[in-house]
Amino acid sequence: MISRIIALVIKEFLALLKDPKSRFVIIGPPVAQLIVFGYAATYDLTHVPYAIYNESPCAEARALAARFRGSTNFSEVARITRDGQIAPLIDNRKVLLVVHIGPRFGRDLQQRADARVQIILDGRDSNTALLAMGYVRKIVNDFNLKWATQHGLPRPFARLVVRSWFNPNLLSRWFIVPGIVGLLTLVVTMLVTALSVAREREQGTFDQLLVTPYRPWEILIAKAVPGFAIGMLEATLIILVAIFWFQVPLMGSLPALYTGLFLFLLSGIGVGLMISSLSVTQQQGLLGAFMFLVPAIILSGFATPILNMPPIVQKITLVNPMRYFMVIVRGVFLEGTPFHLLVSQFWPLAVIGIAALAVAAWLFRRRLY
Repeated sequence: MISRIIALVIKEFLALLKDPKSRFVIIGPPVAQLIVFGYAATYDLTHVPYAIYNESPCAEARALAARFRGSTNFSEVARITRDGQIAPLIDNRKVLLVVHIGPRFGRDLQQRADARVQIILDGRDSNTALLAMGYVRKIVNDFNLKWATQHGLPRPFARLVVRSWFNPNLLSRWFIVPGIVGLLTLVVTMLVTALSVAREREQGTFDQLLVTPYRPWEILIAKAVPGFAIGMLEATLIILVAIFWFQVPLMGSLPALYTGLFLFLLSGIGVGLMISSLSVTQQQGLLGAFMFLVPAIILSGFATPILNMPPIVQKITLVNPMRYFMVIVRGVFLEGTPFHLLVSQFWPLAVIGIAALAVAAWLFRRRLY
């Protein structure tokens, strides 16, 4: 029995590697998406185009303006001399923000009054605007502390000292790249398994498979093994790239990571075989795979926190295997989460995987006969 399954697995690998479309699915998209997500997908804001409108002739205003010019995150693209120049710069997206220092700024500082600086932000991209505002607050706070020290004024009694755990430099790449392990592994595994049975039907070899002495569950195992092996290989490659190329630290243990990966692949293969059992053509299998992938990625917490979603949507994410693997992979990479603390993520993955494979086997037998 084992020798028959091995023979069928070898046949599946050969069919997969000989098909140009399947080879492209395995190699092309993962490489392209790894480059795109690794370099282009980032929450870091390193270039803030701004304009300054300084109406105060005092040295303090010039010192504050110099702090913006000296920041590596800010790039001055224009200097404003009148109010009418502000709106066109923001409307045409030439600047992200305008720093307006009023004519009373220096006088208010000397009189110990509120010396206000107006920041006019382009709020069309709220996330970028909030990040830029955080940089502005840092510059203004540093200016306040230095000015108070130079003039013998007491410093504020309460002062924030921020320390970031798990990601001390707050690099968004450390958050995104581990998530790519789950995203690309699911994409490749789903496409390979979703096309397996449909490819047989489309090429006319499925009927030949029916007259062999193989049982339905043996055929199903042989269809699942190539997807599992390719998914494991792809995930290992991405993990190595994340560690050695993108310099993301792996704080936890490999056994915990690969246990989660094994259960995650089990779930992905189960869903992929369900889709493949229902598909008559490869086009239908491809469409079914993407109909599952898009909501699975959105509802996984890959880009947006699940806790920010409506309560009913949060309940829907409980049947999404990628949700649990995101917690596992980021926990192992960034937090060093030990194996026993990840059991609460392992068992839902196991339940989803077993249920998906059971449904796939039922659908396969039903379509078979």
